[in-house]
Amino acid sequence: MNLIKLRLLLEQFFIEDIGERDVTSELIFGNESRGSLVLLAKDEGVFCGEKIIRIGFEMLDESSQVIMKVKDGEKVGIGQELAYITGRISDLLKAERVVLNLVQRMSGIATKTEEAVRALDSENTRICDTRKTTPGLRMLEKYAVRCGGGFNHRYGLYDAVMIKDNHIAFASSIRNAVEAVRSSLGHMVKVEVEIETKDQLLEAIEAKVDCIMFDNRTPKQIEEWMAYVPEGILTEASGGITLDTLGSYRNCGVDYISLGFLTHSVKSLDISAKVKAETKGDAQYEYIGGARS
Repeated sequence: MNLIKLRLLLEQFFIEDIGERDVTSELIFGNESRGSLVLLAKDEGVFCGEKIIRIGFEMLDESSQVIMKVKDGEKVGIGQELAYITGRISDLLKAERVVLNLVQRMSGIATKTEEAVRALDSENTRICDTRKTTPGLRMLEKYAVRCGGGFNHRYGLYDAVMIKDNHIAFASSIRNAVEAVRSSLGHMVKVEVEIETKDQLLEAIEAKVDCIMFDNRTPKQIEEWMAYVPEGILTEASGGITLDTLGSYRNCGVDYISLGFLTHSVKSLDISAKVKAETKGDAQYEYIGGARS
């Protein structure tokens, strides 16, 4: 994860939420009072967001201290402590919601990805994401996919050629589209083509593309068509695949299965921030209050 970009993102998110100031926290606590927060998991899942927690709280209070109890990619249970943060109370409360929103979403994506990897249960086919990410959060969401055991597809329109149905329709054929690309493309950039029919498959093979995506094809169709794909061409399945149907693609032979639902409709993992107060007479502590809206 690019830490410079992460700081820029967090700065924008804090500006959006805090604006000029946190009226409530500053008027109650001023800028000197110090306290502690503990982040607790309220769901079972895969944690993701260690750098968000460390950098987020530190950006608002350089004197803050973060003790992580888990690492990215680790499974967590209900009630488990994730992190312990001490610092100026007003800054803890300013950072809390932005940090939680991001960590909850990233952990939700990591959890869903881990579920998909388990559902596929294949040593030969990798689960990967798509470009169906939240605008502004792509770097974070794709990192979360990796923490869940998945792999990243292209990051954007700039790092690989992907010729889809509308490209083919405008260009009149796969051959025309691939030839136009190859005429000026650098040798380091791969070319993938999306196909829906056997004729398109054969045309893509003849055009010597680097990767073929079977779009909205059944496992049986893919398995039959794989017999025509020569070694050296990667294959991918995508479109209409759900967590419930993933297992049926286990032996179809593709190298990758890309899943939009890993990022576009995932449920965030429930995580709470509670005040951590020392209990008189011993070294134990209790939780007071919870995350604010």
